[in-house]
Amino acid sequence: MMYRTTAARSVLRALQSSNASVARSTLGNQIFKAQMTSSARNAIRPSVSPSFAIAARKPVTTALVRHSSSSAKDDDDVDVMAGMKSEAKVIKETFSLNQVPKEALYLGMAGVVPYVATSLQTAFLTYEISRAASLGDGLIFSGQSAELMLHMLEPIQVGYGAVILSFLGAVHWGLEWAGYGGKFGYRRYAAGVVAPAVAWPTLLFPTEYALISQFLAFTFLYYNDARAAAAGRAPHWYGMYRFVLTFVVGASIVATLISHEKVQQVVTSEHTIKDKINALIFLQKKEKEEADARRRGEIEETD
Repeated sequence: MMYRTTAARSVLRALQSSNASVARSTLGNQIFKAQMTSSARNAIRPSVSPSFAIAARKPVTTALVRHSSSSAKDDDDVDVMAGMKSEAKVIKETFSLNQVPKEALYLGMAGVVPYVATSLQTAFLTYEISRAASLGDGLIFSGQSAELMLHMLEPIQVGYGAVILSFLGAVHWGLEWAGYGGKFGYRRYAAGVVAPAVAWPTLLFPTEYALISQFLAFTFLYYNDARAAAAGRAPHWYGMYRFVLTFVVGASIVATLISHEKVQQVVTSEHTIKDKINALIFLQKKEKEEADARRRGEIEETD
């Protein structure tokens, strides 16, 4: 009886140990298969960027981010365009001549026409002289004719500049007589005196020096007129009005100087102020000698 009981217990223990080993083997196989399946999937599946993964998991969020970024760019473009329009408006208002009386505006613009015309003619005659020097003949005029016309045109521009400078100085005399902004006496009269005192001696200078001197005079008078307008000694629109006209005159003078520089080696050099003074002295000496000779002849005839 005891032998049977012991044998039965041995059989039960053997069955339990075999079942446990089978269970452990089955569990190990399942874990190994799971690991192999996971590694195989990872090896087969391509690598995905985090941003794409986020986009795949959160398409709504990604769309909102993209919309906000594009909206920010559009806002920046709108801001830039608005800023450019604002700056253009400020520039337009700054250089506006709407407050200038129409009569003064029209006559002032007409006053710069001779400057522009003489500058354009000087540039054309310069082209003719250069063409004649290189090709033997000009487009319309010959080289000698163009050179002669250029020498006739130079004193016209310089003389007109002296007239305009004197006129700009006389404006301050009129403002003083009218008492515009108060009475300033010699301080305002001085501007009217200095302008012609500087302008008219330039008629004796060579053309290049005369034009440079008048350019500096126009610039100084503009500075003085702008200060007068800002201080209330002249109409408030007078500063911008003078700036526009001075700009046109200055550009014309610069164009003429450039044209003279281009033909400096071609055109016959004009007489300098020293040559003119020496010629005047020689002429006076010659006239005096002729007068003395006539006087001696009259004395001899009398004797």
